[in-house]
Amino acid sequence: MFHVIPRAEQKQSPNRTILFEGGKYGTPVSLFLMDAEPGQGPALHVHPYPETWLIHSGEAEFTVGEQTLIGKAGDIIVVDPGTPHRFVNSGNTRLEMTCIHASDHVIQEWL
Repeated sequence: MFHVIPRAEQKQSPNRTILFEGGKYGTPVSLFLMDAEPGQGPALHVHPYPETWLIHSGEAEFTVGEQTLIGKAGDIIVVDPGTPHRFVNSGNTRLEMTCIHASDHVIQEWL
């Protein structure tokens, strides 16, 4: 068995981000496909599972716990469960990034 979700059927938010939650497809993984303009990014939040980011293009400033770091195209960054985090497109081009959630649905608490 396999599933294909055509691009036309993928939910896209006004800021061009796509959310995929794997539960209804039988996979324990969910993800956001980010396509953010400079200055865009989510507020501080936390998940009860790890999150992995893969930056395809652009750069982002991440706040992870008490630390701040810059991620660039090609970087993979992993944050532990329960760690407050946020990121913002800190470059002058679009940020294209995959945010992988180790859960069949996104569980997110805004701080």
